[in-house]
Amino acid sequence: MINLKGKVAIVTGGASGIGRACVLRMVEAGATVHFGDIDEVGGAETVSLAATGSATFHPLDVTDRDQIERFATEVAASPAVDIIVNVAGWDRVQPFLDATPEFMDQILEINLKGPMNVVKAFLPAMMEAQQQGKIVNISSDAGRVGSLGETIYAGAKGGVIAFTKSLARETARAGICVNCVCPGPTDTPLLRMQPQSIQEKLARAVPFRRVAQPQEIADAVLFFSSDLAGYVTGQVLSVSGGLTMSG
Repeated sequence: MINLKGKVAIVTGGASGIGRACVLRMVEAGATVHFGDIDEVGGAETVSLAATGSATFHPLDVTDRDQIERFATEVAASPAVDIIVNVAGWDRVQPFLDATPEFMDQILEINLKGPMNVVKAFLPAMMEAQQQGKIVNISSDAGRVGSLGETIYAGAKGGVIAFTKSLARETARAGICVNCVCPGPTDTPLLRMQPQSIQEKLARAVPFRRVAQPQEIADAVLFFSSDLAGYVTGQVLSVSGGLTMSG
């Protein structure tokens, strides 16, 4: 069993879906978790679900640098956090040519610049601590292989993959491991916004004939956050039920 007792973790997007599952998995493993989200009602629900452990909700919009800095200040009870998990993300399926400049900016601000700004706020103390910290970024298989109707999102998530690999090289001297998890279709509020016919089509496309549950993605995050991944950095793990197998 993975043990994160004594570790301090932050999670973005923790009010629902994969982010909530990551918070709950880490609390179960003994970590003290601070998580942020724009959804305050969902944040309170996550806290209630983690009632037997230590989970604290912070209102957070990852597109707002001032809110990120406030989040970092609120969490700074210890010299440095041990684990950073960037989950917060958003998309809307539509043809590339229908995308407005405002939509493109919003996708990039949330999905690519958000993780960068969160890491920038917490990384200096983590580097100084030299305590083999862990950073886990949630990308998407859309960023690995592309996805019809999600071209801008795929571009942003591909950027998260490149960011992960480059950051892993920069932080290795401090013993920090930086890795990336790429979910395939997952049973989240975002997926449930799609027409039922699309959800069924996605499930049929997966070799396991079902979409992932959020906790199955969180299990991969938990591995990368633990000492079991102490010699693993700059890696990209697809958790997609075999949907995007590659040689």
